Amino acid sequence: MYFNETHEAFRASVRRFIDREINPHMDEWEEKSVPLHDLFKKMGELGFLGIRYDPKYGGQGLDYWYETVLLEEAGHIRGFGVSTAIAVQTNMATPAIDAFGSEYLKDKYLRGAIAGDLVAAIAVTEPDAGSDVFAIKTRAVRKGDHYLLNGSKTYITNGTQADFLTLLAKTGDDGGYHSFGLFVVPTDLPGFVVSKKLDKLGLRSSDTAELFFDNVAVPVENLIGDEGEGFIYQMKQFQHERFTILPGVHVCVQDMIDMTVDYLKKRIVFGKPLITKQVLRHRLAGWLMKNECLKQLTYHIVRMKMDGRDVTREISMGKLFAGQLIAEVASGCLQMFGGMGFMNETLISRYFRDSRIMSIGAGADEVMYEIIARLEGF
Repeated sequence: MYFNETHEAFRASVRRFIDREINPHMDEWEEKSVPLHDLFKKMGELGFLGIRYDPKYGGQGLDYWYETVLLEEAGHIRGFGVSTAIAVQTNMATPAIDAFGSEYLKDKYLRGAIAGDLVAAIAVTEPDAGSDVFAIKTRAVRKGDHYLLNGSKTYITNGTQADFLTLLAKTGDDGGYHSFGLFVVPTDLPGFVVSKKLDKLGLRSSDTAELFFDNVAVPVENLIGDEGEGFIYQMKQFQHERFTILPGVHVCVQDMIDMTVDYLKKRIVFGKPLITKQVLRHRLAGWLMKNECLKQLTYHIVRMKMDGRDVTREISMGKLFAGQLIAEVASGCLQMFGGMGFMNETLISRYFRDSRIMSIGAGADEVMYEIIARLEGF
């Protein structure tokens, strides 16, 4: 209904890549993080990192349905750390450069990210400013042909390996929401330090860092768009970020249900397979019903995006629902696995750990509720 033969051929190529180049390494990468330069270079050569971007910069120039295919197939990766790292590269650190950046920034940094030659990260969150982006304290002060950047960022995915950051900083005090700048910050500039790699509950295959900036001289030409408009650019970018969660979640939820059903068919308790227990079958059926709702909402959002419509309301609802659903299913499936589910060697335990971030990152559930309420006028 939504995908034609060309879409499905693209889907098959992405799935082959994941089956050959990612999933066989997931246990190893959970221990020491995915080597992003190697992985992204391979993905760049296959055209996976610039689905919707202009071919002028190495992109494929395709539409949102192709992007949805990529994000859905990433849901089959056996752990959310790698899919998160990919989404940062494709849908978080680069959209603002594409939409508002100069020809110089696009030719150097967008092209490099699409090719997989440069690893990107999005640097917004700070120790005292998570969902409240307006509260950031990192400051960029113009001095001649540079901005001097001072401050810190935390919870930065790809942070220890990034070649550049798309970074939001305060540039003034009097402009309210129009007192921020969005910058491309190369990580080889003097004064930039990776303070530490953070130890996380989940997403262990991705590196997450705390970053520090001490008088980092960022060239003026690395400002994205107009000075003072960075906050606005970043708010628009958040919709790209939040949408990336939805396709992968409905695919992963289906994978978790399938693997649990397979286990229940083989697990004999009191002389019968566990799948014969009505309470378990009904619970699984309920999850399937909710997941179909998420899938159809995802496709509805894609249709709206294709029409150029504002999807803030629908993406906020989808992000909220996806985070709650995947946590419910991961916990419930682990329960059905019993003691085996509590073992780290079982994939469901990894999904259980990884799923918790979905209601926190890219806007906590509480923030999504507030956005929805405000859009509805109450």
